[in-house]
Amino acid sequence: MRIISAFLLIMFCLISCASSNKTADSKSVMKQKEPVAVGDIQYGVSSYYAEKFHGRRTANGEIYDMYGISGAHQTLPLNSVVKVTNLENNKELVIRINDRGPFIKNRVFDCSYGAAVKLSFISQGTAIVKVEVIEIGNNLYKKE
Repeated sequence: MRIISAFLLIMFCLISCASSNKTADSKSVMKQKEPVAVGDIQYGVSSYYAEKFHGRRTANGEIYDMYGISGAHQTLPLNSVVKVTNLENNKELVIRINDRGPFIKNRVFDCSYGAAVKLSFISQGTAIVKVEVIEIGNNLYKKE
């Protein structure tokens, strides 16, 4: 009887630790692939950052100019160049990534204030965008 109880306990533990294919499939569908090569495209929400960071160093060592054209991405190498298209008005802009971010869930890109002005989403605060990789950066820190 003890052998059967031990066997059933072990089987229960093994079954309860296994993951279902349904869960794995739904997670892989929900997670969007991060861009890693020229031509890769990512869709999502972009925001912008301004006064709070104006004059501070960016992740690549430059001084952030909120009126300039620059952007932040969580994973693309620093100094990468992307074309960002505001899908709500079809305005597009070529932006070099010099910083890390955004750090808010479900956002894929952060524009400088100047870039957000050109993409016309200052009043809304965010926009649905397409981010297309044009050039992979060298990921180097610039000493100014």
